[in-house]
Amino acid sequence: MITISQIKHFIKRFWPRPVVVAPRQIILSSLGAFTGLLFASLFSHWTLGEVNVWFIAPMGASAVLLFAASNSPLAQPWSVIGGNFVSALTGLTVAHYIEQPVIGAALAAGLSVVLMFKLRCLHPPGGAIALTAVMGSHAAGMSGYHFAFVPVLLNSVSLTFVAILFNNLIGRRYPHTLSAAETLPKPVQMDVAISRQDLHEALMKGEFLDIDEEDLQQVLQQAENIALARQAGKMVIHQAASERKS
Repeated sequence: MITISQIKHFIKRFWPRPVVVAPRQIILSSLGAFTGLLFASLFSHWTLGEVNVWFIAPMGASAVLLFAASNSPLAQPWSVIGGNFVSALTGLTVAHYIEQPVIGAALAAGLSVVLMFKLRCLHPPGGAIALTAVMGSHAAGMSGYHFAFVPVLLNSVSLTFVAILFNNLIGRRYPHTLSAAETLPKPVQMDVAISRQDLHEALMKGEFLDIDEEDLQQVLQQAENIALARQAGKMVIHQAASERKS
């Protein structure tokens, strides 16, 4: 039976915790989003002109990921460009075969999620682009796949281009993933317990990570348990081998 205390704890979960990020990163993220959207919109407007749809609203969501959470797998160049483009193609295809815009919009978003997962380009704004493609097709009578290339692909490429330049200029590694030729950090042997405050200070010194101290501490504890279990397994194997030799 659910108790009053459990209900209170559940309700308290709706109150958000403060975002662990340094003020400098907030300012840089804001400046990056402003710069990226300004350049992408002006470039698209210059390329397409007034008579075309030259900029779309989901680019604002892409900018948040590119400049405020650039280390996220959802914000990498292929995720942004591929996710937006695939979602636009999906929305236009669904709109061509489904006459009901409400059903078509929901189906397009669902199919986009599947395709983005399969193509390793999951990007949340892609869902909005799929909806835009369906609703726009029915409202404006769009035909063909022109919308997927301009403005969607044009906007995505230009915004990502600015993100690559901006993030690297301010010292962020972007794209965030390491190449095969780059050296991975070596495991660190630690004989001291890491507290929540230690994790808080470490998070404040770097760029924004979409994880709080409690979740990070839980991951570290799980990793430590796995490492201890692996070491214990190696010791058992070593002892068994020694016994066989003797």
